[in-house]
Amino acid sequence: MSNQHQLRASVLASYGATALEIEELLAYNQNIFDRSFSTLPTKFPLPPEPHVAAWEEYATLAQEIGVFQALSSKLVQLQFPILEGISQTQVYRFATRKGVSADDMVEATGLILQQPEQLQLILHQSFVGVIPVLLASNREDFVSLVQALTMRNEPKPVPDSMGAYMVTGFNNWDRVRQYRQQWSAKNFGNCSESSWLEEFGRLILQKHLYQDRLIILSDGFYSNVSASDIGLSEVEWRRISLTIRLEHECTHYFTQRLFGSMRNNLLDELIADYRGIVAAIGHYRADWFLRFLGLESFPDYREGGRLQNYRGQPPLSENAFKILQALVKSAAENLERFDAQYGQELRTLNSQPIMLIALTYLTLEELACSEAHSYIQKILDQLRTSLKEAEEHLKSKP
Repeated sequence: MSNQHQLRASVLASYGATALEIEELLAYNQNIFDRSFSTLPTKFPLPPEPHVAAWEEYATLAQEIGVFQALSSKLVQLQFPILEGISQTQVYRFATRKGVSADDMVEATGLILQQPEQLQLILHQSFVGVIPVLLASNREDFVSLVQALTMRNEPKPVPDSMGAYMVTGFNNWDRVRQYRQQWSAKNFGNCSESSWLEEFGRLILQKHLYQDRLIILSDGFYSNVSASDIGLSEVEWRRISLTIRLEHECTHYFTQRLFGSMRNNLLDELIADYRGIVAAIGHYRADWFLRFLGLESFPDYREGGRLQNYRGQPPLSENAFKILQALVKSAAENLERFDAQYGQELRTLNSQPIMLIALTYLTLEELACSEAHSYIQKILDQLRTSLKEAEEHLKSKP
């Protein structure tokens, strides 16, 4: 760790960082992915998480009555409007924190969507398992869904450059109700309210039984970049945008499920956009990524680009932020060169996730330095050796 720390500090100094700025950027760029070679999966995709079964039921119901109506009958947040202060009301808290039915609550007037009939529910197969995806073709509807499911129905702002949201730790009271029904059937004659409260106390310790992960997507242009800026027709760019956006979010799901972390951080964004762009067009383009961030005219930054969403908490100082921009530019260009040289051998089903895993072992400083190519290759080789040994071990078991 000491050697890596010194290397990173040396790279930052070479980009003109002062001692204080080096400390700032070392903290911002710290790799917090929790991973071990010995626990990596040997085969992808992974089995789905427990919550997917409930969403498969929702998808079946949606075929009969429509997606929005089906989900509104299951997810209590969709039974309330977007209204300032609503999260502080007693009825909202009872419905979303205690699971009290909203059927008789006069405040539960329902979420208003502009085009509810256009809402789609997709069960998407990602590298780390199936994940539910809500696709809104209307920008206002996307914003309303994000506010309802992640902002407690409060009208908080959603940046124009944001076209997707990964929802994690979502308390699904419908799953709690299903659990209670099954528990009551098994404990017939001993399912009083007090008995249920005891069981509920045990249930809340097992988050996988009631917390969901899902993705909310819009179908607008990726990162609010126009088709003319990319040099494509609007139809083609919208199609490509959707793939980039979906696979970008699935990469956040990937790091969250395998390594317990997904952050508003430029390393996470570099990895996620790498996967999204490759999935959409078959190879990586650093110039696209830099345009998405607002750095297409580096060293100038275009206000409104995604970069300003990832300045950190507390925000990086002005000069440290400038150095971060230079780092991410070099990292993206190094990644493009590596992908151009080895891209074809990285496109098999198991090699694609292995490349993503390899990138999680590095820092932005390592990816931005002149030795980035060898660092990526070294970790890829280690991963492949480790996975081969794990596969042989599994085969040797009786």
